[in-house]
Amino acid sequence: MSISISYIIETAGIVVFTISGAFSAMQKRFDAFGVLIIGFVTALGGGTIRDVLIGYTPVTWMRTPNIPILIFATGIVTLFFKNHIKNLKTTFIIFDAVGLGLYTMIGIQKGIQAGLDPGICIILGTITGSFGGVLRDILLNDIPQIFRKEIYATACIVGGVIYFILLESLNRDVARLVTISLICGIRLIAVRFNLSMPKFYA
Repeated sequence: MSISISYIIETAGIVVFTISGAFSAMQKRFDAFGVLIIGFVTALGGGTIRDVLIGYTPVTWMRTPNIPILIFATGIVTLFFKNHIKNLKTTFIIFDAVGLGLYTMIGIQKGIQAGLDPGICIILGTITGSFGGVLRDILLNDIPQIFRKEIYATACIVGGVIYFILLESLNRDVARLVTISLICGIRLIAVRFNLSMPKFYA
């Protein structure tokens, strides 16, 4: 059961972040190759940085050829279905929020497997969830969401803290699913009601 849940979370995270990156590239009117590249970077950027930080090299996607194939296939399908989606911005927000929750959980689990402190695991989860989006936004010539007023990385941190609290009383798989839902929910609520972190301007 545990292995199955881990596999589902990782696969779902790859798919939704690929779609998130592809949609954002289509909004910028990139060609098909550009869309696939942005999808690839969004799906793998945070995980690659995480793996390098914990010394897990070659990084995960280089050890698992199925991952690039899955990303490529997801990107192609997304390109074909773009004309059936009326509001790309709304779709992007939804997939980005789901990917944020899934990838944060993946990063936390990788930290636990490496025997790291809960605090460091939460940092790794935040990096995994956020930095693919950072690289995506930089390549799209946008200010990364994590550096703006929007609640983004904060959702990862809150979710990570709640996860370790839940482990004290809940089954690990249930705690994972609750945490993913919480992070996704925080992000969507923040966007829906325009919630933001305090602003500090010079």
